[in-house]
Amino acid sequence: MNSTLKSILIKHKIKIIIGALASYVIGFIIYWHSLPSDLFKTPCNTVLYSSEGRLLNARTSSDEQWRFPHNSEVPDKFAKCIINFEDQYFYYHNGINPISLFRALYQNTRSGKVKSGGSTISMQVIRLHREGKPRTIKEKITEIILASRLELRYSKKEILALYTSNAPFGGNVVGLDAACWRYYDIPPENLTWGQAATLAVLPNSPALVHPGRNRDILIEKRNNLLEKLYNKGYFDTLELLLAKSEPLPGKPHSLPQHSPHLFERLRAEGYDGENIITTINYNMQIRATQIAESHHKRLKQNNINNLAIIVCDTESGDVLAYIGNNYSTTQAIDGMHVDIITSLRSPGSLLKPFLYAAMLSDGYILPNTLVPDIPTNFKGFSPENFNKTFDGAVPASRALSRSLNVPSVRMLQDYSTEKLMDILKEIGFSTLTKSANHYGLSIILGGAEINLWEATGAFASMGRLLINYNPENKYNSTVFRQLNLIKNKTHSKNTTDFAHLPVSAGAVYHTIVSLKEVNRPEEDFFWRDFSSTFPVAWKTGTSYGYRDAWAVGVTPEYTVGIWVGNASGEGRPDLTGINAAAPIMFDVFKILKPTKWFTPPWDDMEEVEICKQSGHRASNICTDTDSLWIPINGLSSLPCPYHQIIHLDRNELYRVNSSCESISNIVSRSWFVLPPVQEYYFRQKNAFYEPLPPIRNDCMRQVQKNMELIYPPNNSRIFIPIEIDGKEGEAVFKLAHRNENSEVHWHLNNEYITTTTVFHEINIRPKSGKYVLTIVDNNGETITRYFEVITRK
Repeated sequence: MNSTLKSILIKHKIKIIIGALASYVIGFIIYWHSLPSDLFKTPCNTVLYSSEGRLLNARTSSDEQWRFPHNSEVPDKFAKCIINFEDQYFYYHNGINPISLFRALYQNTRSGKVKSGGSTISMQVIRLHREGKPRTIKEKITEIILASRLELRYSKKEILALYTSNAPFGGNVVGLDAACWRYYDIPPENLTWGQAATLAVLPNSPALVHPGRNRDILIEKRNNLLEKLYNKGYFDTLELLLAKSEPLPGKPHSLPQHSPHLFERLRAEGYDGENIITTINYNMQIRATQIAESHHKRLKQNNINNLAIIVCDTESGDVLAYIGNNYSTTQAIDGMHVDIITSLRSPGSLLKPFLYAAMLSDGYILPNTLVPDIPTNFKGFSPENFNKTFDGAVPASRALSRSLNVPSVRMLQDYSTEKLMDILKEIGFSTLTKSANHYGLSIILGGAEINLWEATGAFASMGRLLINYNPENKYNSTVFRQLNLIKNKTHSKNTTDFAHLPVSAGAVYHTIVSLKEVNRPEEDFFWRDFSSTFPVAWKTGTSYGYRDAWAVGVTPEYTVGIWVGNASGEGRPDLTGINAAAPIMFDVFKILKPTKWFTPPWDDMEEVEICKQSGHRASNICTDTDSLWIPINGLSSLPCPYHQIIHLDRNELYRVNSSCESISNIVSRSWFVLPPVQEYYFRQKNAFYEPLPPIRNDCMRQVQKNMELIYPPNNSRIFIPIEIDGKEGEAVFKLAHRNENSEVHWHLNNEYITTTTVFHEINIRPKSGKYVLTIVDNNGETITRYFEVITRK
């Protein structure tokens, strides 16, 4: 019986122990998980800072509070102030100060009301976390328990930062960071002793900060705290007097609203509710904004309402200024809310440098290779130069620096749209999402859409390639990357690694040199001086219909991108890259004052003999040559095709051949000869050009093609509109002939029309239908062309 009872008692004790242990374990688990992983889930402001830590932009959170994101750093002055005012034993307790609790209990019991809570900073963090809970004994016990758990999870530094970031500072201001900017317009680390002490007393009595009320009480509390700090030896008597003399904050400051479009862009990219330390240079942002506002006054007189500016460091790609659209605080501007920097727009001629660089890099051309500049028609697409004229033939570098359309289209025809698009995508243009057939040759004249962000980044990448060129590491594809907005962000490549760079360093160097030679606008004498003081490689673009004006310039130090126009897409007269965008770009460079220039990548180039007249590699019959460093792949380019050996009579007045002149009397010379149509236009602008001497009459054998039809192309369809008066319009047929004095006879469907001399051009009004055009000169040389006329009503 006794053994049975003992056994029962033992089992009962074991159950009690197990129960107690289970209760303890459960209680411990509940205690351990009593705090959520994120104590504060209240919405925070998105706050934009410059690279120097200066405030650029901030707006209230969704609950209309000024509550900056959590700051893990508490300034030393404020830390000393808040601890000495709220919890002087903060570093010595584990979340609860029994002495403070008993003192508060005594004071509250004696007064019959709550005069003191006896809360430590840790307990106040819990109270802020449990916002809205009534101040009861039960709640106080909960705060005590959770404060002890808080101390186990966080360090004292972290607990102080939690309190500082979430304490109320009066009105709708929460947290020290917001209070510093709202009351003193400074960052927390710049607080003086007087300012830090003033802010330290506010969480305990937030209403004291109200301007015009409670000022004496606030001053008294602040000064008492300063006396306490002085007595502890934190500062000397002079600092005490200076701190006490500081004025209290007045009306809260309005926070800066710089870079509104950048602010919205970063919010949309996932930085909402965060402290964003950007790469923006504060002073550069302000100066760029001033330039934008100044030029907007000029532009709006022509009903041009919008412009954008982006400035970046060429080597790093860090953005230094970001004006997404001209911004006015005094009036609403049409389309002002649109961030033009990321908006898709027609680039006009802005992509021409990349075609030039690609063709140089692949050996299609040399820097000064002659390119045809003549009337051109590709399946109904007839490009025109801006000035509506033709040069016949022009060096590729001059075609780029003068931004000639016809040579660029003909170059792209030789290179292919598909290959150019591949290069553009590798360089960083991600918006070319359609096929090469969709864009066609017009892509080089603005027939695609890009944005200022990627355009500026692409020019910066070309500059970066030259800055970082290293013969031992030629193919570092990280040089071609997007621009960067976030400070200390690791740069990433646009795409996967390439087997080689999209364009070579040598090709980029010659492209930069050509862009440096772009003619500055002549209206402003400063720009002409600028080229010798601050060398800049730059390119403009003007879209069809004068809707978009672009200018992008690059130096080893800075890259600047400008867009001007109307966000609505409305075109305006004189809205061109030269007249509207370039002046802004040069004003920006004027304040940047670049001082460096690019070093030639000698190891990526080879010195060769060049024909000075054609720009090709010199052949053995080129008479005037020079040496030039060219991209290595240019070694495979064709030698000069324009010099040829011609045979002249003894007086060198006529061309002859062995059928009409004794070989002993024939003089052979090398002669620079352009095709007839190129020659026709080239001679008009180049007096030095020597046309071929005429063929002597007794020399019957034809040795050279003498004429070429400019218009119409063979097998073409000609659209002739009806004029306003109801009459059919005219078609203009044009021909080039080497011999100015030659007569040319025109026939249509075997019927004679007319004869022309010197200027071989006729106007006719053919009816709708199919035709055969036959042209014969005095020497019997004949051209036959087929075409169809369509009368457009």
